[in-house]
Amino acid sequence: MAPAPNRFPDRAVAWLAEVAFLFRKEVLALFKDPANRIILFAPAFIQTLLFGYGAILDLQHVPYALLDQSRGQAASELIARLDGTGVFSRQATLNNTNQIAPLIDRQKVLMAITIPADFDRRLASGEDAPVQVVFDGRNSTTAGSAAAYVASVVQAFNASRKGVQGVTVVRRAWFNPNLESRWQILPAMIATLSMLQTMLLAALSVAREREQGTFDQLLVTPMTPLQILVGKALPSIVVGLLQSTIVLLIVLLWFRVPMSGSPFLLYFGLLCFNIASVGIGMTLSAFALNMQQAMLFSFMLIMPLTLLSGMLTPIRNMPLVLQYVTYVNPLRFGVAIVRRVYLEGAGLGEIAPNFLPLLAVAAVTLPLSAWLFRHRLA
Repeated sequence: MAPAPNRFPDRAVAWLAEVAFLFRKEVLALFKDPANRIILFAPAFIQTLLFGYGAILDLQHVPYALLDQSRGQAASELIARLDGTGVFSRQATLNNTNQIAPLIDRQKVLMAITIPADFDRRLASGEDAPVQVVFDGRNSTTAGSAAAYVASVVQAFNASRKGVQGVTVVRRAWFNPNLESRWQILPAMIATLSMLQTMLLAALSVAREREQGTFDQLLVTPMTPLQILVGKALPSIVVGLLQSTIVLLIVLLWFRVPMSGSPFLLYFGLLCFNIASVGIGMTLSAFALNMQQAMLFSFMLIMPLTLLSGMLTPIRNMPLVLQYVTYVNPLRFGVAIVRRVYLEGAGLGEIAPNFLPLLAVAAVTLPLSAWLFRHRLA
């Protein structure tokens, strides 16, 4: 008696064919309207340029006012060092202290420097010679950076007057030689902008079907909830990877931020990150009764996920409770993977711990959304 033929390959092909039909339907729904094609990709392009030029934390132009009551050689040397940095720009030379407050109040200058009349005499006699610097604290980040820069200029001035020093500190920054904030922000945008659109598309996918009254038709087809989940998730993942590619090309070719790592490892990390992001979006979509709710749920999550990602502020500086919360945030690990591969040239072994939380998020959210498709929406 001949053994029964193995029909598993046929069933697998049929399973994949059904998913492919649903995938094609979703892609056509996304791209058939020219306006949709613009909305899907133009924001990534525009936002990358805005962050590249607008969200710069480096000191490039600090206007200041000078009140030099000493007018001595040492005071002139100190001011020459300050002006020679190319960062500080003198906007006003004052005659008395009463002129300081109006300039800062009207935001004409960020800081005002006062050199006392006995500055040169104190230095010549070996005494401390204080210099007053008044900052506009309304922009605390810029004021703090300017204060640190002024301190470094004063330190170099002191070292030059004391002659040969016993200890010399030579600083060198790895992975960002000039400490440009653009190098910190732009690689992180490869993951961040991808997540915004990916999660929103996934959240709207089922909600759109439900609002149009076509999701019930999907439920009565021979397709399983897993097939519906895969067919709905794949287009969002593909769009996310395409958006990451757009941002990557802008960062690499337009802003000239050099890439040190492997593109294949970078895209593997982005793929895992997008799967976790789509899992969150699909879960939101299963909970939402219509597209408006899906959009509200997505926007409610996007800001906390971005703030807790470490993109702008180090996670180690956050309260301990929030540091634990970040472990369920896929963007934290997506940003870490992109930065380490892009800037450091890290290998798979070095970034492997970042994949475990992403897989854990996907392992919880994707089955949960598939279960909700059957039990909540049916």
